[in-house]
Amino acid sequence: MSGRIEDGKVATFHYTLTNDAGEVLDSSSGRDPLAYLHGAGNIVPGLERQLEGKQPGDKLVAKVAPEDGYGVRQGAAQPVERSAFPPGVKIEPGMMFQAQTGDGDVVPLWVERVDETTVWVDENHPLAGVTLNFAVEVVGIRDATESEMEHGHPHGPEGHHHH
Repeated sequence: MSGRIEDGKVATFHYTLTNDAGEVLDSSSGRDPLAYLHGAGNIVPGLERQLEGKQPGDKLVAKVAPEDGYGVRQGAAQPVERSAFPPGVKIEPGMMFQAQTGDGDVVPLWVERVDETTVWVDENHPLAGVTLNFAVEVVGIRDATESEMEHGHPHGPEGHHHH
């Protein structure tokens, strides 16, 4: 489990993600490290570029602009009648679901707010428009399996998967 991070390698790393105000947005602390297939778009592009060439044990702070993270915010939340959602389903701000457009495309939507009759949904990822600060420690690197290369993502510590 060594070498350098490059296309076709599965890298694992621990991270703490903060915004510019220093608020922790996400962290692998207390969990398994995050594994991704380098070059397959599994993580935001700005972080993937900064991990290129790193080795196990390397630590870095990667600052990722919105354009290289979850994008720049576009548009505003749109109201959808509560009756358009399945009855009995609890809908809360921050939830993500998928909707189908008239063209048959599937798009992710995030719930911004909810009231008695209306659910406000947003096509922007909740971290769109946010500068991301990743404190990263590279834990391991291994060659991706043929199956992982075909699927475009890692299948677990030793290349096994449980879909």
